[in-house]
Amino acid sequence: MNENLELLEYIYECAEMGMKSCEKLLKLLKEKDNKIKKLLESNLKEYENFYKESEKLIKKNKINPKPIGIFASLIANITMQIEVSKDNSDSKIADLLIRGMTMGVLDIHKRLDHFEGEVDKNIHKLASSLLKFQEESIQAFKAYL
Repeated sequence: MNENLELLEYIYECAEMGMKSCEKLLKLLKEKDNKIKKLLESNLKEYENFYKESEKLIKKNKINPKPIGIFASLIANITMQIEVSKDNSDSKIADLLIRGMTMGVLDIHKRLDHFEGEVDKNIHKLASSLLKFQEESIQAFKAYL
């Protein structure tokens, strides 16, 4: 598989999953008085930006991205709903998000290391920005643990 395609699809999928997760959590917390909602809303906007930027690069490179697997998306939604229904505390929400973003950070690190010097500089820059955003978000969410 083309390195540019693989990394760009990953960024796109990661941004889409991040958007959907934030949207789902905000919906589940709509009637709740959680302090973490503002940070969730901010993260949603950032994921939307990464989604739009990756979408632009996808169109520019004439790539047809694969949508997030329905099964993976469904499992994530069900898991979130179950976890939040059991405990909707800011600490629990932060824990869920930190675990998810940590997986993303590890994946993107591996991909950036693997494709070092082999991908388009704009795609590499976007991937590095996503990595930095996720690392900073993890630190921000730790305040709620």
